[in-house]
Amino acid sequence: MGRILVGVAVALILMVGAAAAQQAKAPSQIVVTAAELKWGEPPPAFEKGASFTVVSGDPSKAGIFVVRLKMPAGYKVAAHWHPTDEHVTVISGTFAVGMGETFNKATMKELPAGGYVFFPAEMRHFVMATTATTVQIEGPGPFALTYVNPADDPRQRSSGK
Repeated sequence: MGRILVGVAVALILMVGAAAAQQAKAPSQIVVTAAELKWGEPPPAFEKGASFTVVSGDPSKAGIFVVRLKMPAGYKVAAHWHPTDEHVTVISGTFAVGMGETFNKATMKELPAGGYVFFPAEMRHFVMATTATTVQIEGPGPFALTYVNPADDPRQRSSGK
């Protein structure tokens, strides 16, 4: 009986310790208005001309992140993929998405404000802002973007490779 009580006590201590450790890692709440977001240049994986803001988390690290990308009409991201799942919600404008390894406007589906798309990890896809568009992107970090055709990668062109 004594061993059972000791075992139960140890289990409870471990559970309380694990819960406390989890709570210590949990971020504090985030409450932000659209006007409070700080916009800047997008990461180098994106073409110039868009604006980017981090809503929560850190896309360069492990863990959930939320970012927004504001694009002018006609802005494109060539066929690419991510090593993790990607959730995209259209905040404003019209966002066109297509699947495959080659950008093909004829196969794209247009999503108006409120539209949503889920890209599983490693799914090849391409996107375009049909009108001035803002999207919210959520997923597990670290965020990475690999272009199907390396010549489409702005990082390659800017480095002279």
